[in-house]
Formats: sequence, structure tokens, C-alpha cells
Amino acid sequence: QVQLVESGGGLVQAGGSLRLSCAAYGRTFSSYAMGWFRQAPGKEREFVTAISWSGGTTAYADSVKDRFTIARDNAKNTVYLQMNSLKPEDTAVYYCAARPSQSLLLQRNLGLYRYWGQGTQVTVSS
Repeated sequence: QVQLVESGGGLVQAGGSLRLSCAAYGRTFSSYAMGWFRQAPGKEREFVTAISWSGGTTAYADSVKDRFTIARDNAKNTVYLQMNSLKPEDTAVYYCAARPSQSLLLQRNLGLYRYWGQGTQVTVSS
């Protein structure tokens, strides 16, 4: 019911910034909690951040807290990930994901997210 398309990835030097976008196509985007996950080569996909359907609640992995910011613009059917102070350890393919939920409680388990984008590569050089 929802198609997600990420964009904004690229190559950046350590300490730099990137803003990822995830455009959603489908009905009732505002009824979905949104999350960002990432997967580095040879590693499992891991939780990065999530935001409730209303934007009123956010959650962050400890590794990105105070550096990354998630936001959503329901009028544009888009969720954003602002990444500042990037580190080489942030290098990964970043995926946006969606799950039907109007709760303020956010999920970190990727298995609970129903819809996934194709991913966008973020590479941070040292």
C-alpha cells in the first residue's frame, strides 16, 4: 500500500553533513510510523531512528543521538534524516521503512516494519 523511495546519499568527508529524504507514495502516509535503518557490508541491518505518525515522538540509536535528526512533512509525504558530524562508522546503505501505527510508542525491531525503500548509499571518508 506504500512505496518508499530514498534519496540524498553520497560521499562525504568525516565531520560533514547529509540530508536523506524518503518519499512515500500511497494512501494515508500520515497513519504510518517511519523509521530509518542502515546496513554496512557484512553486518546486520540496524535501527537508526524512528518517528511517530504525527511527528510528536522520535527515537534514536545511541550511536547517532545528538548527531542525527529525523523529521517528517506529511503534507509532502516525506520523511527526512539530517545527518551531522558524520563518522566513517556511519558508512552504510540507509533504508527508510514504514509500519502502520498511530501510537506514540516507537519500534526499533526492523521485523515490525512492513514497507521498505530500496536504500541509498552513504559513504563517509576519514
